[in-house]
Amino acid sequence: MTEQDLEGRRVLVTGGGSGIGLACAREFARRGAHVTIADLNADAAQTAASEISGEAWVVDLADTAALDDLVLDVDILVNNAGIQKVAPIHEFEPDMFRLILRLMLESPFLLIRAALPGMYERGWGRIINISSAHGLRASAFKSAYVAAKHGLEGLSKVTALEGGSHGVTSNCINPAYVRTPLVEKQIADQARIHGIPESEVVEKVMLGEIAVKRLVEADEVASLAGWLASEKAGMVTGASYTMDGGWTAR
Repeated sequence: MTEQDLEGRRVLVTGGGSGIGLACAREFARRGAHVTIADLNADAAQTAASEISGEAWVVDLADTAALDDLVLDVDILVNNAGIQKVAPIHEFEPDMFRLILRLMLESPFLLIRAALPGMYERGWGRIINISSAHGLRASAFKSAYVAAKHGLEGLSKVTALEGGSHGVTSNCINPAYVRTPLVEKQIADQARIHGIPESEVVEKVMLGEIAVKRLVEADEVASLAGWLASEKAGMVTGASYTMDGGWTAR
């Protein structure tokens, strides 16, 4: 029997139409929460929301100016939305760098800013930031992604310090490469930049630094997000939880 330990809680999951976000949405819905799926892809958002009896919020989170006056009435915020671009710095388009920073650092700041007043008023809240091993380590050819994830780590820690006295926790989850569409879309670029066949990218690039030689599954990340949202994790804040097969042990 599924434990309904999040019954009555309101959750917002960004990038919830697929991958890690969808897995998180399913986890929270399974445990009784009402989940809102935020996604740029309207069909994906609405399909996911229908599956879990939640709501869809079709939104371009990279349009950060539109989020300045946002008010969010949620108990749990999962900052997950993200994109990737693989290119050397000297070839990296400035507009793409700015887009990634807006989507993956500015918008989490604005969503946290919008959610905290209500969480403070109720004396309870959970901020769960889907970071990456790249929030703790760098890889070549991912300047914008690595910069955004490192920034998210700092934002999460500041949120933890400010929110602690109000019953609000803030943490990062740091997986290695997860079996998602975002990772699959990188394979061609990784092969081109590293000068290897696409068939060798997973083994030589994505699994090269880790001890457990497989991709992370999205529901594994979601299970950790679910625990961080639980009452058992009330003393866990300002942390970065690696799920990287030993990558950052080096």
